[in-house]
Amino acid sequence: MDFVYINLLIQNKQKSKYFHEKNSGVLQGMVKKIGYVWALLRISMGLIFLWAFLDKVFGLGFATARDKSWISGASPTLGFLKLGTKGPFSSFYQSIAGNPIVDWIFMVGLLLIGITLIFGISVKIAGYSGALMLFLMWTAVLPPEHHPFLDEHIIYILIMIGLATTNSGEVFGIGKWWGNLGIIKKYRFLK
Repeated sequence: MDFVYINLLIQNKQKSKYFHEKNSGVLQGMVKKIGYVWALLRISMGLIFLWAFLDKVFGLGFATARDKSWISGASPTLGFLKLGTKGPFSSFYQSIAGNPIVDWIFMVGLLLIGITLIFGISVKIAGYSGALMLFLMWTAVLPPEHHPFLDEHIIYILIMIGLATTNSGEVFGIGKWWGNLGIIKKYRFLK
């Protein structure tokens, strides 16, 4: 259950026959804990996306060697899409490997998803965009190595959808302030 929905129930307990005074404290504690969990998941996912961006740009030696970095002129998509893909979609991914447009879309996506999740702004867009990016990465390695269909990409997709459907940017983030901006109130999908 969404922690915002639970919070609304608590706030309206006087109007509801289903809640007693003694239960509201328990629910408020639950809402607070759920909010912390979603906030930590949001920040963690943001750091994963931002780190992937930084490592691919500068070749920090974790997943990308310095001589294979984007700043040194290498394509951030070439190696994985050309050599790491397998399964029914591998020929498609291999055909777009190293394409500068694909490189830019991928890198800007990593950067923006990472930053917005860390700060808690535009979490809906970041959540759904991140889920799409992770789904595409999952289809690039079908079937997964250790399970018929489930791997970390699917788990991350579920987290990203959860982030997009909650108000996780309001805890440990500036999502509450962001949500009160005029343009965001007018265009709620930007929240």
